[in-house]
Amino acid sequence: MTDHKTSKEQKYDRQLRLWGDHGQEALENAHVCLINATSTGTEILKNLVLPGIGAFTIVDGHKVSGEDVGNNFFLTSSSIGKNRAQAATELLQELNSDVSGNFVEELLDNDPEFFHRFSLVIGVQLPESTCLRLGCVLWEAGVPFLVCRTYGLIGYMRLIVKEHTVVESHPDNALEDLRLDQPFTELKHHVESYDLDNMEKKDHSHTPWIIVVAKYLEKWYSEHNSQLPKNYKEKEAFRQLIREGIFKNENGTPEDEENFEEAIKNVNTALNPTKVELLTFEKLYRDKAMKDATVVSKHVEALLQSVGKPPESISEQEIKLFCKNAAFLRVVRCRSLAEEYSVDTFNKDEISVYNYQVEEDINKLKLCVNSLLQEYSLNVNVKDDYIHEFCRYGAAEPHTVAAFLGGSAAQEAIKIITHQFVPFNNTFLYNAMSQTSATFQL
Repeated sequence: MTDHKTSKEQKYDRQLRLWGDHGQEALENAHVCLINATSTGTEILKNLVLPGIGAFTIVDGHKVSGEDVGNNFFLTSSSIGKNRAQAATELLQELNSDVSGNFVEELLDNDPEFFHRFSLVIGVQLPESTCLRLGCVLWEAGVPFLVCRTYGLIGYMRLIVKEHTVVESHPDNALEDLRLDQPFTELKHHVESYDLDNMEKKDHSHTPWIIVVAKYLEKWYSEHNSQLPKNYKEKEAFRQLIREGIFKNENGTPEDEENFEEAIKNVNTALNPTKVELLTFEKLYRDKAMKDATVVSKHVEALLQSVGKPPESISEQEIKLFCKNAAFLRVVRCRSLAEEYSVDTFNKDEISVYNYQVEEDINKLKLCVNSLLQEYSLNVNVKDDYIHEFCRYGAAEPHTVAAFLGGSAAQEAIKIITHQFVPFNNTFLYNAMSQTSATFQL
């Protein structure tokens, strides 16, 4: 068992540093469904199989064609004529022996409840009508749905999920909650045990910077009606107050006291107003954190009891994790596809390529675009160049764009599965011509 764990830690070392053991466990317990093993689809699965997704199922009734082999690294010339789901599954499974792979024919019309079992469903290169029907099924079942499409040099993703909660959002600039403005009893007593004015030089220069800020905050309070420094001018005055506390030598020159310099540097962080219930900073904060977690645990137990669920429904580890990240909880709510397409659009599935005749396609696409704009009462001028460019793509799925979108989609899938990091809401577009991307909330 120990050898297996060591081997596993070595295999997944980089990602364990990102989302931890519990995140990896969530990934390994997940079952993802991919509809259509196109180039984009297999690139998405590749980026889920390598980090150790528990299982995947490919739903695809198409046969492998020469076009598929030309842009899909997970299909070979010997696969031509075979079921595309089966051929892709066999090669994807070779990437990671820990992952279970399955494949089936299209089941949406025959058995829509088939999709209820999955942690996430990813639909690739689907007709719009199929997306809408499947979107309704998954929306009602509460299963997240990620729609992806590569069209020439454009990549598109749309996330459809009723409500997605994020406990560990991993903010880039997390402000520590040191509780200095509202110190709990143990912290207050600890701060009072220091007497900066009557310390020896050695002790003075080794006093933790947090204590330095706390002691001078007491002085500030006495002169400013117990109000925190709020604006830039007040914070600069507070920094100067701390500077004046640095010991001076015989010539009146300030000594080199790094703890005071660190206190001055961290004024903004240290004076962050108290907002949450859990802290983790040295022993005092750890003790307080444990007490807070106990209070939350009792509240959770009472809530579970009120809805008829056993106390062990939510583990102590989950409660502690929740408390630790209480300042950075996030909830993502997306609109359904049905809401987005609330108007019955004209010829939903006819915006495509007609016999690869670019000039003929341009006129047809232009008519479709104008009809859609009128139907939604949008006063937007779409340049002819854009229409020409989309027709020139010929619905191609270049591998370079598919690979980029595959990495992006897999990243969002992992966010959904692990409930870590905040997924986009709700539409993502990638322009390979300009190497730019953007998100839109539609």
